[in-house]
Amino acid sequence: MFTYILRRLLYAVPILLGVNLLTFVLFFVVNSPDDMARMQLGVKRVTTEAIEKWKVERGYDKPLFWNTQVAGLPQATETLFFQKSARMFTFDFGRADDGRDIAREILGRMGPSLAVALPVFVLGLMVAVSFALILVYFRASAIDFVGVVLCVAMMSISGLFYIIGGQWLVSKVWHLVPISGFGDGVDAVKFVVLPIVIGIIGGIGASTRWYRTIFLEESVRDYVRTARAKGLSERLVLFRHILRNAMIPILTGVVVVIPTLFMGSLLIESFFGIPGLGSYTIDAINAQDFAVVRAMVFIGSCLYIVGLLMTDISYTVADPRVRLQ
Repeated sequence: MFTYILRRLLYAVPILLGVNLLTFVLFFVVNSPDDMARMQLGVKRVTTEAIEKWKVERGYDKPLFWNTQVAGLPQATETLFFQKSARMFTFDFGRADDGRDIAREILGRMGPSLAVALPVFVLGLMVAVSFALILVYFRASAIDFVGVVLCVAMMSISGLFYIIGGQWLVSKVWHLVPISGFGDGVDAVKFVVLPIVIGIIGGIGASTRWYRTIFLEESVRDYVRTARAKGLSERLVLFRHILRNAMIPILTGVVVVIPTLFMGSLLIESFFGIPGLGSYTIDAINAQDFAVVRAMVFIGSCLYIVGLLMTDISYTVADPRVRLQ
């Protein structure tokens, strides 16, 4: 097990390096440091001196990959790539273009993101799995047909509809919760209730259809026929056999959601004014703040790799037949 984990962690190094390099190249293909300076300074007729001063203050006056103005090791270290991207492997994210410490911002915004994403993940998984089991229990009946049609209809509706419709109905018409904002402590509950509900509703359709398909595939296997032939009730067959043996594909689907637990939801946080990592990323993209964008991409890649590793390890718990080599 230890050898497997170590090998997977070593595999992650070139992956993260490649993601880091690709993000760096793509960003500077679109924007040069001069363009970034003009946008941050916010004036139409900015002088060359002001641009150069902005670049020097934030370290954008160096060459991209190789510095021919110095000799020795600083030729590689005194570059934009090393100063802005390579040091992130030590989780030194530096400062944003507006001067704020990125690591401090991430730590401060992680709480609001988890306050929304974690309940959506846990409750959404429970609701979708339960709904899918009900549809499988009543398969080929009117309940199954109506449930599938409802799931397809929910999948076909854009997530923006749920957000805007929920804000209009619950906040503007019924006045049950604030339309946007965030609070501290217990006061934050009234601000996150509606985003959590909308996040769960928006994901039920696709998740339920996915789990229903998995459960139906398991329900026709030989071990299920044997369990029914022994006289077990359909409820025991569903929960003791089908659900347990369907855990591996379920765990595989869950890993995709793990990065969003920390990265936050871009749309929900932006529309509801929640000061999480999702809205932080959107604001950085709008401001073309490369420092924040590259940090969020790097963290997202790290979380996804950790999620894949945790999923592989959890396979051995869900199914003892699986052994890590």
